[in-house]
Amino acid sequence: MSESVGFRIEKDSMGDRQIPDDVYYGIQTLRATENFPISGLKPLPTFVDACVLIKKATAISNGELGCISSELSQVIVQAADEVLNGNLRDQFVVDVYQAGAGTSHHMNINEVLANRALELLGDRKGNYQRVSPNDHVNYGQSTNDVIPTAIRIGGLLALERTLYPALSGAIAAMNAKADEFQNVIRSGRTHLQDAVPVRLGENFRAWGQIFSDHLIRIETAAKDLCVLGLGGSAAGTGLNTHPQYRFRVAEILSDLIDQPLRPAPHLMAAMQSMSPFVNVSGSLRNLAQDLAKISHDLRLLDSGPKTGFKEISLPPVQPGSSIMPGKYNPVMAEMTSMVCFQVMGLDTAIAFAAQAGQLELNVMMPLIAFDLIHSIEILGNCLAALTNKCIKGIEANHDRCLAYAEGSLALVTALNTHIGYLNAAAVAKESLETGKSLREIVLEKGLMTAEQLAEVLNLEQMSQLPEG
Repeated sequence: MSESVGFRIEKDSMGDRQIPDDVYYGIQTLRATENFPISGLKPLPTFVDACVLIKKATAISNGELGCISSELSQVIVQAADEVLNGNLRDQFVVDVYQAGAGTSHHMNINEVLANRALELLGDRKGNYQRVSPNDHVNYGQSTNDVIPTAIRIGGLLALERTLYPALSGAIAAMNAKADEFQNVIRSGRTHLQDAVPVRLGENFRAWGQIFSDHLIRIETAAKDLCVLGLGGSAAGTGLNTHPQYRFRVAEILSDLIDQPLRPAPHLMAAMQSMSPFVNVSGSLRNLAQDLAKISHDLRLLDSGPKTGFKEISLPPVQPGSSIMPGKYNPVMAEMTSMVCFQVMGLDTAIAFAAQAGQLELNVMMPLIAFDLIHSIEILGNCLAALTNKCIKGIEANHDRCLAYAEGSLALVTALNTHIGYLNAAAVAKESLETGKSLREIVLEKGLMTAEQLAEVLNLEQMSQLPEG
């Protein structure tokens, strides 16, 4: 069959198809785009990077081990480097919801690299006798070991590029605000009712500590991503791979992404179990739950300006209403909550997908890949935006904070050890009913002297955290 103008003919086990000659993907990718017009969502760039890095590392390894020629090794590596540098990114076109295990996306990667390698050799796209997506780009590999490895690499890349820097920046910003607001005393609230006074700075320091704890948890969970099943081939037996391949490819990948990668002690286990991804996703959900709570706190403390707390002012970043002039809303905190809810939902999807595999293969890996990397990246982008557009610009309304702290009935708590719980409760009740201050009532009843009251109802001392 001759080629039509503007097209090339490619053949697979199901027959021949015309492929537009300007595209770098091939017949299996074409079939996938026809089979899965589901969401319009394409593979995340970070996941493409992960897959292409694996192809680069395997080409180097297989070239060194004599499994493919030096010429093919070099040209596949060159094609991979071009993609990693940003070229041909529009050629990765398979919908996220696709063939189980990720075969369609995997072949999309293989075909693009093979066809670009052919061009670099001065040949025509589609001449797979010279550079084959299956026999050369995919030598010694299977979707079944490449995709779970790509999820690991993609997760590590996303953490290093996006979430870790954003978390570190948020921690630094919270601690800076803690220092700035250390002497601002406000009324604590429990059950949304008046509580003992606290320092606004310590609220921010607590949030910084919460973020620091989450960073450690996520880093700990991510260590499992460094254990690779690559080299297991189709079922974990290493069929059609060189005996040294799994060790060498792990070394090369380690150098490429600067991570301590190593082959799994049991390749079949590493290929079947999705637990490392569930573990990392769970740590992300844990962060999202605390981050959502903090975003709600920020909105509440900024509520008003006339009818709410307004103990802090979040920086306005855009007009807040299409009808109410002069209104500004806590949009960065609102966006943060939405991202957190999405991450929690994605974690649930990952948990369901992780147990949906049978025997030697989990066929839900495309969903896990997208949801895990997406969670990492939207959390990181969200935290960076919240830090730069909100946290760094927060101002404390000192007078409002102090007025609430001084007027809180919960100050009576400090009197417990001096006049007893029941007497203190009676004083609080009378204060609420009469409008008299706690000081007035205690003095009227002769429960304490003015000097004793001045020492006990000292807001500075009451709001001081214990040392050590």
